Amino acid sequence: MSSMPLQLHVDAQYTSPYAMSVFVTLREKDLPFALHTVDLDAAAHHDPAYAALSLTARVPTLQHGELALSESSAITEYLEEVFGGPPVYPAHLPSRARARQVQAWLRSDLLPIREERNTQVLFYGARKPPLSAQAAAAAQRLFRFAEALLPQGAEHLFGQWCIADTDLALMINRLALHGDPVPPRLAAYAKAQWQRPSVQEWVAMQRPPLTA
Repeated sequence: MSSMPLQLHVDAQYTSPYAMSVFVTLREKDLPFALHTVDLDAAAHHDPAYAALSLTARVPTLQHGELALSESSAITEYLEEVFGGPPVYPAHLPSRARARQVQAWLRSDLLPIREERNTQVLFYGARKPPLSAQAAAAAQRLFRFAEALLPQGAEHLFGQWCIADTDLALMINRLALHGDPVPPRLAAYAKAQWQRPSVQEWVAMQRPPLTA
């Protein structure tokens, strides 16, 4: 089955952090794939054909043979289990479990940051009002979490790069790239992770003009 072609459906604006996570995984594993865009601004993800394919009517969705799989961490775990190539999760099982915890937490918590520093900040340089008290509190939770996991002087969470580093750096950069206060150690970590070639390829995507 691993020889079947891969197709990745992402948002036409290239701003989904979850689509980026899967894109980076595919690039890091050096897997060929066809890239298809779905215009979320035009509600194309609710088109019956796409919704039937995705099941969740969301991006990203990966097609591999007869399988169509949505939800980014499920996709990255699937790619790790099915394909060889450079790993995107730690080989050490407790570290792998922790990496998955990082991904799950970033997707389920910190909503005030995601709302007040949406990915227009990252990919369009958008400027937003100052953080609300709720978002500032969420930022402090993020900083405590990241500082507890990132060893002093380390470039990566678990000794070498994994996809959780990209996901965590993206969340930190929602704040750092906007100019919000971020602990220097975490800002340096996120800046370094952002320079990874697979990440920069996504950052450099040609995007349609930002709509009001």
